[in-house]
Order: sequence, then structure tokens, then C-alpha cells
Amino acid sequence: MTVEVSVIATSSLGDRSYLASDGQAAIVVDPQRDIDRVMYLAGEKGVRITHVVETHIHNDYVSGGLELARVTGARYLVAAADEVGFDRMPISDGDVVPVSDALRLRVIATPGHTFHHLSYVLDEAADDGWQPAGVFTGGSLLFGTTGRTDLLGKEHAHELAHHQHASAKRLADLLPDGAEVWPTHGFGSFCSASQSDAPESTIGREKQANPALKLAADKFVTETLAGLDAYPAYYAHMGVANFAGPAPVDLTPVTRADAAELRERMADGQWVVDLRHRKAYAASHLAGTVSLGLDGPMSTWLGWLVDWGVPITLLAETPDQVAAAQRELVRIGIDRPAAQATGEAEQWAAEPGQLRELRMADFPALAAARTGHVPAGLPAADVVLDVRMTNEWRTSHIDGAVHIPLPDLPKRLADVPAGAVWVHCGSGYRATAAASLLANAGREVVVVDDKFDQAADAGLEMVANA
Repeated sequence: MTVEVSVIATSSLGDRSYLASDGQAAIVVDPQRDIDRVMYLAGEKGVRITHVVETHIHNDYVSGGLELARVTGARYLVAAADEVGFDRMPISDGDVVPVSDALRLRVIATPGHTFHHLSYVLDEAADDGWQPAGVFTGGSLLFGTTGRTDLLGKEHAHELAHHQHASAKRLADLLPDGAEVWPTHGFGSFCSASQSDAPESTIGREKQANPALKLAADKFVTETLAGLDAYPAYYAHMGVANFAGPAPVDLTPVTRADAAELRERMADGQWVVDLRHRKAYAASHLAGTVSLGLDGPMSTWLGWLVDWGVPITLLAETPDQVAAAQRELVRIGIDRPAAQATGEAEQWAAEPGQLRELRMADFPALAAARTGHVPAGLPAADVVLDVRMTNEWRTSHIDGAVHIPLPDLPKRLADVPAGAVWVHCGSGYRATAAASLLANAGREVVVVDDKFDQAADAGLEMVANA
């Protein structure tokens, strides 16, 4: 039986978990907290999960590994050097873990993303002995990049970057070119040092494309550290939860809130989040709410923006959408929303005056407004606010724009200059979230709901590499 490796993607966080099996015994690598997805896949394939392994103590999500091992009776493999608050099978560099007659795991220390990071070579039995099918690399060797090295503190970033380079080289030296590379991060995750669109890779391909395998150590370290941007604030809570041992999740429906309760919660400083698409939000929404549609990385931005521990109420068109949001949120440790409400915006307002619209435009409209030809129904473009991340801004931005990355905006609303604000990002998602925060602060605002790569073609003057 040839080994089969199935990907369990969590695209909203840019991560992948894996289920590898020989048709009977199965290994699960770096599972997310909502383990029912893993259990369903194992049941569908008719395999028994015998081993659950962690490549590292995660900083970007709460792990489901401990609970999955408890439910299945599987052995739970965690680095011996990580001092965790739960029972596990401690493993170290050089350990060989038999899985079945057809599969085994070889443990390789690959520090860099964390100090005690491990990779796992998956060997399959062959007529002439064991052959490596591939390697689970976690946050070490990714597709075209590596995991970032600053998550344990900037003071460790330089040392860990050197470790990361050495670890990538070690994997490339140990494994044949045809060995598959199965990383956990790198598909939009902020745990990745940079991004790649590759759907799959091998050691041989990484030798051709990965800076860690092409650059000398010092140059790799310099370029890696220079390219790092901010990462989500909620990361500070993920490692703590994972070291302690996460509790099981509760995905049952939360209590419903009526219009009066929604108003009370907002008056109390709680967050009420509208999960609908931004166009629906713009057409009509409850004043005081924040727009974070389920069509984008809602949990990442909500976890980054909200003060940790502030109660969160979810608004959506259907109960299924609320359930989807709950699933997203438990992955980052927001276990139980305070309340929910579903239906139409009119049902969430105690009176019509509580409903509000949000004006939208595109880059051609902004270009016209900046030359004094303001489109009908829109205010002058007194302020152009760019809420993209710093690396995006440095690559290219509109001349004269004000830059405040979305995660910084809640605490920097007073830094936005006076006047009507036209706010943009890369596509419209973050801009709508920012506009909802600005409107809640009493500002007149227009969302530029457009792709940033259209800005120059619209006639806006651009500044690059500033």
C-alpha cells in the first residue's frame, strides 16, 4: 500500500494539517482545534488515527492535537524540549517512531520558526528497505520561503533566522530531490516570512526556488528579517494556550440577542460584528457595528483588532453563517461569542434611525474627486487613507495618501486628518472594516471597493519604494 497524504486546509488562517495513512493506520500532523473535520476524513477513509504529531508549539492557532489524541487514543508526539502542561510522548532529534509495518516517522530537529521545532520524515516500506515519501516541515521549509523567526520576540529573530537557514539546508541534504514537502504554514499565514502560490513542492523544487537553499546564511538572514511585517496581536495568546493544553471546543449555538440587547451591548463597549458581504453591509447596517465579512479572513482581523476578552456578538443572514464564524473563532481562542442575531438588518434595529448606509466608490471615482470633479452623491476626497500593511505600502502607494495599517486604526482614529475620508486597501475588504470603525467614530467616509492594481490605471499618481 502506497502512503496517502490528505491535506486538511484552513485557508482563512493560511495553514494546512495533514492525515497520512497506509490504508489502516493514520498519522495526523498539526491539527486545528475543530477536530471533527479530521475525524470525518479518517472515518471516510476507514483508517484509525494512531499518532498525532506537532511540529512545534503554534503561535497562530490553538491546536486540536491534545483533544484529538484524547478522543482517538492516539499517541501525542510533542518535542521533549517543550515544557508543556499535559502528558505527551516526548520526542527528540533522531528518534524513529514506528507507525505500522508500512510507515514510520523519523524526527529531525529543525529550529528556526521556534527553538524546538521538529520536522518529520515519513518513510514507507519498500523491497529494499525504507524510502522517504516526504517530510512534514511545519514552519521550517515552506513553499518558496520559510517560517518567520520573530514570533518568540524580536530579540531572538536574528539567532532563529540563522537556525532556520541551517535547518532548511539540513533537510535538503538529508532527503532526495523527489521527497515531497508538506508544510503547515505558507498559504497566506502570517507565520510565513513571505508568500507563495505554489500548491505543492518537493525538495528538488525548493533547491531551485527557496532563498534558504540558494542564499548564503548572512544574506538569507538579512533579507528575511528585512521582509518581516507585523503579525496579529492575538498570537500573544496562542502559545500560552498551547503550552497549557487547550480545552475541548463548544460549537453549539450561542444565545440570541434582540434589537434592544444589541444596542445595550454596543453601548457597553462590546463588539457587534456584521458577517455579511461588504456590499450588503454598505446597503444597510446597524449603526455601531463592525464589518468583517465571512468572505474574507474574518477571524484573523477580528482577533487582531479587538481588545482580547471583549465580548463579541455576531450578526449574519443565516444560523449557518454564525456557526461558520464560531468555527473560525475557536481556532484562535475566542471560544464563545456573547450572542448572535440572524436575518435582515432591519430586524437588528430598535428603530429606523439606527440603520446606516456606507458609500462606496472605485479608484476612477477617487481620481476624479482628487482633481475636483467629485462624483455626484459623494463628498470631496479630503483624506485618502491607505489601511494596507507596511510592506504593501512600501511597494507602492498613492501619492499624498495617509498610511495607517488596519490593525493600528482602532487606537489611531485621532490621527486621521480632518475632512471626508476615502479609505482603500488591496481589494475593499479591509477598507470596509476600517470605514465601519471610522463611521462609528463619527467620521464621513467612502469605501474604495476596488483592486489596488487598478489605481494607477485610473490616473492616480503612485509612489514606489518610499
